[in-house]
Amino acid sequence: MRVRRGANRVDYLDDALSLLDGWTRSGREFHRTLRLDDTQHAALAEHIKIVADTLQLRPQIRRLDGHTQIKLCTTEGEALSNGEVTLAARIEAMYRTIQKTA
Repeated sequence: MRVRRGANRVDYLDDALSLLDGWTRSGREFHRTLRLDDTQHAALAEHIKIVADTLQLRPQIRRLDGHTQIKLCTTEGEALSNGEVTLAARIEAMYRTIQKTA
């Protein structure tokens, strides 16, 4: 993923997020909702856990009405970082892989 990195960190994160389909930003959070069956949800959740542990992030993942909802956010007072963007990109890559095998 190539993103121009300017003086303004918010612009950089917005630019990076714009390259990821389906992700939205709200303050200090990135959101994505995916339509997955239970098996696909379990596979994606495990992948997210592994990558998130490596990046030392704690995403929120929940299952609701046949959808997987993902929220990447920071602790109170911290700004979004490259880590959240990296995790979002890895989630997208895994989601595409899961969709191809379905």
